[in-house]
Amino acid sequence: MIWLYRILILPFLLLMSPYYVGRMLKRGGYGKDFSHRFGNVPALPAPANGVKRIWIQAVSVGETEAVAPLLKKLKERKDVEVILTTTTSTAYKIIRDKYADLVTAYACFPIDFWPFSRKAWKRFAPTLVVQMEGELWPEHLHQARSRGIPVLLVNARLSDKSFRRYQKAGAVARRIFSQIDFICAGTQNDFQRFLQLGVPENKIALTGNMKFDAAGGETLGESEKYALYREIFAPSVSAGKAGDVLLGSSTWPGEEAVMIDTFRRARQSNPALKLLIVPRHAERRSEITALLENSEFRWYLRSKTKTEDVPADTDICIADTTGELRRLSQIATVAFVGKSLLPNKGGQTPIECAAIGVPLVYGTEMTNFKDVCRALEDIGSAIKVRDGNAAAETLCALLNDPAKRERMSAAEKAWHADNQGATARVLSRIERYIG
Repeated sequence: MIWLYRILILPFLLLMSPYYVGRMLKRGGYGKDFSHRFGNVPALPAPANGVKRIWIQAVSVGETEAVAPLLKKLKERKDVEVILTTTTSTAYKIIRDKYADLVTAYACFPIDFWPFSRKAWKRFAPTLVVQMEGELWPEHLHQARSRGIPVLLVNARLSDKSFRRYQKAGAVARRIFSQIDFICAGTQNDFQRFLQLGVPENKIALTGNMKFDAAGGETLGESEKYALYREIFAPSVSAGKAGDVLLGSSTWPGEEAVMIDTFRRARQSNPALKLLIVPRHAERRSEITALLENSEFRWYLRSKTKTEDVPADTDICIADTTGELRRLSQIATVAFVGKSLLPNKGGQTPIECAAIGVPLVYGTEMTNFKDVCRALEDIGSAIKVRDGNAAAETLCALLNDPAKRERMSAAEKAWHADNQGATARVLSRIERYIG
């Protein structure tokens, strides 16, 4: 099967290269260590006797931050080296800025084409491969199998789309999964889906979602929240504590307009309210600012403005930066979770806001987080809405109901505490392969 894949992937790469290059240029940041993508990753010396080398691939920002608690646990061991790779430029920047001291080496993941993948494998020479969530690259898996290197898929999940695709693939899907030595499923739903696709019961376990552990990091105290609030919104009158903030968390096209409309409505009863928009893709900043250029609001781009230059009494901050969402969420009063209103589909993670007790509202398209959203809705900590108008009405109602927000927040924090521990369970599985 690998030879068929190699034959098919070449024309695909040739045809799709202009499209992907265009996306990279638009998003920016891909110039750093771009040669890694052709296999020119750092050449590492052989590990010392008794030391295992683990290659962990985390495709994007969410997966990279989810694996952080695991990196910290592995760092404590003297018999392990970790190589961390990622695919996106934003995640690669986060690795360089936040996690470089936790790993032996880091790089951009090579294009899954034989000469590039083979070169990276020769230079890294891992003794164990760990893939995050849905990372199943045929050439990468073949390189592992040809060398007898075990592969683990952790935090494993299958979206509705991926599940249907694998169901149609039949024997091809079973062949791919047969090259994975063990699967650590993130949710009960994912666990059952892998079984339905033919994964043997002795090769899979329900270990939970490591994002719960990653989201359980340091919580800001009230004075720290106020300092962050002043940093973002520079209020001219000191109130002694942070005011109410409406958060658009990882928003996608169309959703920023909903947030601005909500903000305008909510300000009629809460004139001191602030709006914080954190777009999922920072390169959309001009698209977002176009919505505000002729508005009555005072706004600024966080990436373009020094803290000391933030306009006095700012109404809206567009946080077009990387890796700040978790920290910025801590000043939110209520949050809307992005990629959840049509035509967007799939949803962004609600876990980070839920972990710190921020009441949540999102649209109907949270298909990538079905189990999480169902649990949050069952305990009354999240509200699903049908469209942008319903989102605005619901958010405005929550902003005017502090008692309900307090109940939602308390339930979220308890739910998050009950769901932690996945990192320890995944580590236990990894330890079986590193001896």
